[in-house]
Amino acid sequence: MGIWMRARMRARTLSVCGVVLLGALPLTAPGQPSNYPTKPIRVLVANAPGGGLDITARTVGPTVSNALGQQLIVDNRGGAAGSLAGEITAKALPDGYTVLVGSIGPLAVNPHMYKGIGYHPLKDFAPLTFAVSGSNILVVHPTVAARTVPELIALARGGSLTYGSTGSGNAAHLAAELFSSMAKVKMVHVPYKGGAPAMIALLSGEVQLVFSSAPTAIPQVKAGKVRALAVTTLKRSAVLSDLPTIAESGLPGYEMDNWFGIVTTAGTPRPIVERLNAEFVKALSQSDIKEALLRQGLEAAPGTPEAFGAYMKSEYNKWGKIIAEAGIATN
Repeated sequence: MGIWMRARMRARTLSVCGVVLLGALPLTAPGQPSNYPTKPIRVLVANAPGGGLDITARTVGPTVSNALGQQLIVDNRGGAAGSLAGEITAKALPDGYTVLVGSIGPLAVNPHMYKGIGYHPLKDFAPLTFAVSGSNILVVHPTVAARTVPELIALARGGSLTYGSTGSGNAAHLAAELFSSMAKVKMVHVPYKGGAPAMIALLSGEVQLVFSSAPTAIPQVKAGKVRALAVTTLKRSAVLSDLPTIAESGLPGYEMDNWFGIVTTAGTPRPIVERLNAEFVKALSQSDIKEALLRQGLEAAPGTPEAFGAYMKSEYNKWGKIIAEAGIATN
């Protein structure tokens, strides 16, 4: 056999081997490990321990951890109205090992409220799932002569009412600003450092009303210490089903959902996003977990990454407009 023929046969053999070897290689692209996860996952919570976000993360965490075979380490980072946790998540490696459980603030509102936010929620996050819907409850001090929303609006038009909030730009503040805008009234805002201090101020008569979170308001309503007028969500709360919505009480179209959602870093491979979505959705769909959250006034409502991304965008646009019209952004 000639030298040329032997070289040709050798090249053909190497080519065939190459095809076989390529076929034996895993089809998973770089950054898409088929054995994900191989180490613990950091779950950032955008508020202090004990709040609604923290309760949500710690309620679903063990179930998701068991399903993934790795520990979920909850890391509470409540600084800068949740923006600190948002920035850490946005700047993390897009590998699925950093997850954020955030509220409407860091996931939709904060870029409109504060200058210098180090991330953009619509660009720097990969949505995983909507987590829970949380009604805020419009509660008033017993001395306020209003038992319905129309009566409260009439009082507000007749003189100044003061309302407490959990801080500028937080859900309670936004709920009141939306209410004032739609009812065409002016009320005096008194911000506090959290839901508990705002409720204490209401109980003492320091302020006349608060758009309080359900977990904070419900014990005081049931004890008869404050009067509940309505809920801020578009549908009635399963916890206080007899309480009307603000929308059905004189302000059609009013809606303020103090929702929580779960995201990871933008650029995270799609298979990892799908795996995380699947496990969080399964956990949030379990009857025991749903019941535990509902006792806190939180209604689980998981879904697809696409649906949550679209919702984040709609909330971002909605509250950006409200904040601009109210002129409440900080300098």
